[in-house]
Amino acid sequence: MKPAPFEYHAPTTLEAALELKAEHGDDGKPLAGGQSLIPAMNFRVAQPSLLIDLNHVPELRHISKPNGAVHIGSMTLQSTAERDPLVAEHAPLLHEAIPNIAHPQIRNRGTIGGSLAHADPASELPVVALALGARFRAQSKAGERWIEAKDFFAGLFATTLQPDELLVEIAFPTKMARTGYCFTEVARRHGDYAMAGLAAVVTLGADDKVSEARLVYLNVGDGPLDAANAASSLAGEAPNAAAFKEAGRIASQEDMSPYGNIHATPEYQRHLSAVLTERALHTATERAKAAHA
Repeated sequence: MKPAPFEYHAPTTLEAALELKAEHGDDGKPLAGGQSLIPAMNFRVAQPSLLIDLNHVPELRHISKPNGAVHIGSMTLQSTAERDPLVAEHAPLLHEAIPNIAHPQIRNRGTIGGSLAHADPASELPVVALALGARFRAQSKAGERWIEAKDFFAGLFATTLQPDELLVEIAFPTKMARTGYCFTEVARRHGDYAMAGLAAVVTLGADDKVSEARLVYLNVGDGPLDAANAASSLAGEAPNAAAFKEAGRIASQEDMSPYGNIHATPEYQRHLSAVLTERALHTATERAKAAHA
């Protein structure tokens, strides 16, 4: 199929892009990598009257570490972040997750901000952002605001961005002392949408017990799923196989209600989530022990 008729603008400054967004609101759809939007338009699932191509706005492509966070411009290519030394050193969970996004050809077009603003529950980056407590900078003609990750995702393919706003930057907190990270997922073939997966963050206290944990899952709900009860069960516990297995049970049986899909039943997604939880917690804990105090 072909897309419905639409206008196309390619602004070269952020100011001009915000002007178009202010004028057209939700009818003006930002075009980032186009990996999801263009197929949706071809199937006429999405029919914007205007495309605002952000690929010619240079101020939206950058990576820096000004103070306690890795700041990434929304139009930064996923492949650029994948190879960036700042990301590798200071945001290891993000660095580990990006190669799981589809294939290199996709990551050469796909952008960090485009994936996050699309809010696909099967995507890797929303899970990482929520697990790390990332912050999102939204900008409009009227000004800018920062949005916490827990307040950014608003359900299936939905965010709290306003019609006149653009996502311009994401701040990922840098790694913490005595904290280990792990991202893992299972797909039928590498590059396919995962049947289940998660990002795990484990912080150890001075007594080598778990002082804090975070478990966030993909493709088992209508957005990135924060298994708070499972993570809470680990607090104050010695990190061992029994504790990890119990956390997996709570996450898969109490914290989530997967819908299932053509590749996996809800029961199989629960099974995968439980198994992956044990593996991810083991890896994250070993990494936390190896991290400098």
